[in-house]
Amino acid sequence: MDDRCDYDDLGKRIAALTEGETDEVALMATLACEIHHSDARFDWTGFYRVTEPGLLKIGPYQGGHGCLVIPFERGVCGAAARTGEVQLVEDVDAFPGHIACASSTRSEIVLPVTDGAGRLIAVLDIDSDRPSAFDARDAEALSAILGSVFGGRALT
Repeated sequence: MDDRCDYDDLGKRIAALTEGETDEVALMATLACEIHHSDARFDWTGFYRVTEPGLLKIGPYQGGHGCLVIPFERGVCGAAARTGEVQLVEDVDAFPGHIACASSTRSEIVLPVTDGAGRLIAVLDIDSDRPSAFDARDAEALSAILGSVFGGRALT
């Protein structure tokens, strides 16, 4: 049996929960919780917020402790922030410069989060304790959810 997330259902739940909300931290907290609990593959789910040029700081998350600060030059999250592209990592040990915030992490997906003006405000990081846990379907569905929540709103 496939234990993967029902992204259609998740998207509907998130849309209902976030309707009318403009506070980006409240939105991130809601998404981190809903996404994290939607799929058994998701071991750590959270946001790293852009707090100054070239720097990410921990935002709302679910799971064990995350790294507090990540420069754009380091790790998978930094690569997503630097390039503006989704990072799908099948084996974190094979990713040059991977930052091991948790020793249990085997694979990872990181998605850039932009606001309505196209400005990078954060990255969404999802870690799995399973190797090769993520694929293009995850990237597409999660990108669509992020776009629907953050892309068309004037955030505060």
